[in-house]
Amino acid sequence: MAMANKAKLEALLTLINTSARDAITLYEQYGDVPAIDQMEPHPLDNAIDQTALKSAIRTLEGACAQICATLAPPSHIAINLVQVYDHACVRVVARERVSDILLKYPKGLHVNDLSKKINIEPKKLARIMRLLATRGCYNEVEMDVFANNRLSLILLDEHPVKHMILLHVEPNAKGATVFYETLKDPRIASSYEQTAAPVMYAINKDGTEGTVFDLMARDDDLRKCFDTSMRGLNHIMGSLAILTHFPFEKYSTVVDVGGGIGAFSLPLAKMHKNVKITIHDLPEALVPARDIWAKECPEALAEDRIEFEDLNFLERVPVKGKDIYYLRNIIHNWNDHESTIILSNIRKALGPNSRVLIHDYVLRQLSRKQAVIEASELGVVLAPEPLLANFGVGNIRSYQQDMTMLFSFNAKERTLHDFLALATAARLKLEKVWDLAESCVMEYSAA
Repeated sequence: MAMANKAKLEALLTLINTSARDAITLYEQYGDVPAIDQMEPHPLDNAIDQTALKSAIRTLEGACAQICATLAPPSHIAINLVQVYDHACVRVVARERVSDILLKYPKGLHVNDLSKKINIEPKKLARIMRLLATRGCYNEVEMDVFANNRLSLILLDEHPVKHMILLHVEPNAKGATVFYETLKDPRIASSYEQTAAPVMYAINKDGTEGTVFDLMARDDDLRKCFDTSMRGLNHIMGSLAILTHFPFEKYSTVVDVGGGIGAFSLPLAKMHKNVKITIHDLPEALVPARDIWAKECPEALAEDRIEFEDLNFLERVPVKGKDIYYLRNIIHNWNDHESTIILSNIRKALGPNSRVLIHDYVLRQLSRKQAVIEASELGVVLAPEPLLANFGVGNIRSYQQDMTMLFSFNAKERTLHDFLALATAARLKLEKVWDLAESCVMEYSAA
């Protein structure tokens, strides 16, 4: 029997209370519970395995948003979907390095003084800072006096997540402004070519500028920002949790396919010193990788635990016969045809006991019937009722990321059904799904 409306709201309130208490307990294991105005990171912020915290927050965010969407007037919710200018304000403070400036002023800095340092009119600046402080990013310690807090520290130059933020507020935002036009332009409306992605359409409508990857090959600053942003994904997705969940200690060789500077491989080399790593990527990506490894993990180079090999995975087969072939946030950059080519090339490299690990966001099903099937057959966590079957807003980042891939690469995030179809086309067999709350790792063997 379906839950009555009031009973659903009561159940959502219970989920909010329970998940919040779960999060509080997890923070207390590392020290005090964080406060919105604290000016330093919490120890849990940099923990390698945040799966339990992300699981609690997924339910908390989903239940909070669902109860608000239920009880608030529809017009209230509808305008909240579109009257969102946070990204424009974040772009200003990120470009002008406001968080770095405020590090020198722990008691706060008046907007008049901050204005002089960054050459932005003070009354406009105050409105920008106040909107962000209302969101919990920066503290307004006195009227028009702003200081850093735990959230604004993410916008420090040294924090890799800042570089992901810059990609979102600049090239991706440009793509968003012409998204509708790309859907209606008869030349490209049905195309899934990267040259026709909205970001490239915004830059150059005739397609002669190539792809986002071509842009990065010509722009060292953009390439560096992209490389650093991949390290930011460790924080955003909590993706390094796979280092503690998957039994890497049982394996001796790992190939990081499209591994770039080593956002995954560097932590792997430090945690699992039994593993010899091969990073495959294009030559221009491996130049900075060698420099970074020399600085951050010279012992792996000295002990011959890391090697760098050029590879265009659309054209060539990776090094053969290794234990693990790991692809994090690779397949989501490519359409189904190109993804099948990539995975088919990897399939040719596999030995009888090799495994392929595809680590990405997974789009959950809104149909509870389908969600129950995926939970029972594939082992992913099922959202508790009456929460939306895909955890609602608790999983919104995966759907926003799906739009990011569409805007940037004309590509997509995928459902588990999509991943199974790709695997079948590439002659891979799904062995297990490792559900890490925000993302999943699909483990495959040779079919």
